[in-house]
Amino acid sequence: MQLGFSIYNMIIYARILIVVFVASSFFIYSQTGTGVLKGNIFDKDSKEPAVGATIQLLNDLSKGTSADIDGNYVLVLDSGYYKIICSFLGLQSDTFSVFIKENQITQKNISLKQSSKTLETVVVSSGKFEQKIEELTVSMEVIKPSLIQNKNTTSIETVLEQVPGLTIIDNDPQIRGGSGFTFGVGSRVAIVVDGVPLLSGDAGRPEWSYIPVENIEQIEVIKGASSVLYGSSALNGVINIRTAYPRSKPKTSINYSAGQYSIPNSPAENWYKSNGNNSLPAFSNLNLFHSRVIKNNLDFVIGANFNVDQGYIGPPPPAPYMDPAIRKALLLEDSIPTFTNNDMIKKRGRVNVNLRYRPKRFEGLNFGVNANFMLNKTNMVFAWLGDSSGLYKGYPGAVFLEDQTLFNIDPYIKYKTKNGIGHSLQTRVFHSDNVITNNQSNKGTMYFGEYQLQRQFKSIDLTFTGGLVGNISQSKSRLYAASGTPENRIVNASGYIQLDKKFWRILNLSGGVRYEYFKMNNLNNVVAPIFRIGANLQVTRGTFIRSSYGQGFRYPTITERYITTKAGLFGIFPNPDLKPETSNSFEIGLKQGFKIGNCKAFLDVAGFYQKYHNTIEYLFGVWDPDVAIVGFKFLNTGDSRVRGIDMSLAATTAETNKRFGVSALIGYTYIEPISLTPDSVYARDKSLGGFGQDLSYKRSSMDTTDNVLKYRFKHMFKLDVEVKIYRFAFGVSNKYYSKMQNIDKAFKDIETLTDGFYPNVERIKGVKFWSSHYFISVWDARLSYTINAKQKLSIVCNNILNQAYSLRPLKIESPRTAAIQYVLTF
Repeated sequence: MQLGFSIYNMIIYARILIVVFVASSFFIYSQTGTGVLKGNIFDKDSKEPAVGATIQLLNDLSKGTSADIDGNYVLVLDSGYYKIICSFLGLQSDTFSVFIKENQITQKNISLKQSSKTLETVVVSSGKFEQKIEELTVSMEVIKPSLIQNKNTTSIETVLEQVPGLTIIDNDPQIRGGSGFTFGVGSRVAIVVDGVPLLSGDAGRPEWSYIPVENIEQIEVIKGASSVLYGSSALNGVINIRTAYPRSKPKTSINYSAGQYSIPNSPAENWYKSNGNNSLPAFSNLNLFHSRVIKNNLDFVIGANFNVDQGYIGPPPPAPYMDPAIRKALLLEDSIPTFTNNDMIKKRGRVNVNLRYRPKRFEGLNFGVNANFMLNKTNMVFAWLGDSSGLYKGYPGAVFLEDQTLFNIDPYIKYKTKNGIGHSLQTRVFHSDNVITNNQSNKGTMYFGEYQLQRQFKSIDLTFTGGLVGNISQSKSRLYAASGTPENRIVNASGYIQLDKKFWRILNLSGGVRYEYFKMNNLNNVVAPIFRIGANLQVTRGTFIRSSYGQGFRYPTITERYITTKAGLFGIFPNPDLKPETSNSFEIGLKQGFKIGNCKAFLDVAGFYQKYHNTIEYLFGVWDPDVAIVGFKFLNTGDSRVRGIDMSLAATTAETNKRFGVSALIGYTYIEPISLTPDSVYARDKSLGGFGQDLSYKRSSMDTTDNVLKYRFKHMFKLDVEVKIYRFAFGVSNKYYSKMQNIDKAFKDIETLTDGFYPNVERIKGVKFWSSHYFISVWDARLSYTINAKQKLSIVCNNILNQAYSLRPLKIESPRTAAIQYVLTF
């Protein structure tokens, strides 16, 4: 009875306390003479909520609030007259006066118009918060989803090739000539999806087909060292893919395309006919996408991709009979695998899901999980059969079949307080399992976590960003047994701070520091501080001058240090002593915005200077004749420098013009990539019958004129222009590369070695093709017809002139392709 009586009394007392608290709160509220301003902020044209739009007092910017995910805002103010400014990046600001009555709610809905100044592109990659692109202190290019769809993109690297200053050579991204050819291993460009890295843990290699092209908000490409915010792999820049979240209305999209490869315009043998197949190789692709908001607080996105591609490179011919003694002398396997056309067919299936929950009771809080899963049957061709009739066939022993299973799971939670403090915890588990012929299989798992604190001091226009990052990469493969075990591990921990300050609304200053810690297996740990600083000055309404300096640091991957393998005549050799490479990058640039009629544009011109220490290059040579006759090895080759100019023009007409429109992305890049230590000996090979020779830049290069680095293009020009007239749209693209001046001298040596010296050995030929092609110019074209608001039909033709061209030795690029694309959106 006493216990029951006590509980009853506690309930009565609690109710009394609640009544007293509410009454006292109302009394205090009444005495302070406050009122409430509330409403909804939205885009006048699209009717979409302006998520994150700010409401501030014009005479005291420290007082204000921001719109929630639905565009709603609430601001408590003392009674009286106020002048309020409402701002949102990409839309025109609106200023209005309002009288706040004591103890009353004033309703004010705000519609913001599209900006009429310039492009008003909003990005987040540079400082990890929303900024106008013209106010950045670094160079950046932006790819919109319209270009991705219009070019019938089935794998994201094909549209990235249109970015000025960016080149992708056999899966390896290069920005402004900052790296050579490495088969994509040890990328110096960070690939991130929604700010989280997506390079494989063992090789630091991008998996382009894994990125969900069907669900992209925009792609932001930073040019220049970005290691302070993005870590080791961002030595030369960052490619940040931002996925899309639902709008107020559900959206479903179905994108299907099918096409064929053309007969190569070269003396190459038609491999598909020689193998008994009389039809042209074909491909088909299906993208599916659906997004919606469930019960006003659960964002749901699902996408899928299915792709079948017969490919344009045929299987190698069966290896001819070889005398066992010769086979032993060449260290060849007992048998080289024989593949068929069906073996070379590529098949891919991928599904991705994004979930985000926003509790209504906790304003500013959201959490969720993103996931992606892919099964991929593909192949890798390291060398062609020959430089004339064998361009579109693989060399025996240099073709591998691969079955991939990839998945990632990304839980996250974010919270932003009313006073501008943001907390974010993002995590990722990324697993890859690659089953590859010829004992090349490997599997690995990457565990990533980043906590970020961001505070915006609106009264002084200062943004503070700080974070802690942890990354553990584990791999298991016999490929890496040179470390002493097939199981290897890298641990990386880092912390960073960046400050972004705006003075007088025209000067932006940005500076940051990062401290990196690396440890691979039982080796000694490596620590490195990294710094950056930058400034952007608005000279006139549309003129912005910027300058920046940044340091870069990249730690070698497991693959670069320990890979040991062979295939046919070729091998890849380990280098356990490989050192980290560092860089210093400086840039000065001008961005000019202008508007002609309905056309808004930015012209950007930048001069850059990048210096590298302990440059890591992937070099071809004779490294260990007891394992393979020739092959590749990662080496520190000394110091190098890349300087040049980079120009781009991005233009578009207003979306409100339904009858006519133009969009363009045009760029030119010139680089001077040179070795600063051309005579420095960085290795000794085992050529000349095993006696060997000291290797330096000059001794290992085919062309040492001006000490130009290997595998670079001095001149690059990119163009993509689309014109819309009523329901029709026509687009054209061009990629121009000057001659690759310098390659490894060992390519010539291997030609000599296989030129009849051993009977029944296919001669490896590539130098003549390289030396006889003085430039590369590839044109693409597309034509589309908008059937109605939901349907569009397109014809897309790539390499329309059917050029036979190569971006790296011993690998031919695709001949002409033609495809029909149908898009249904509702």
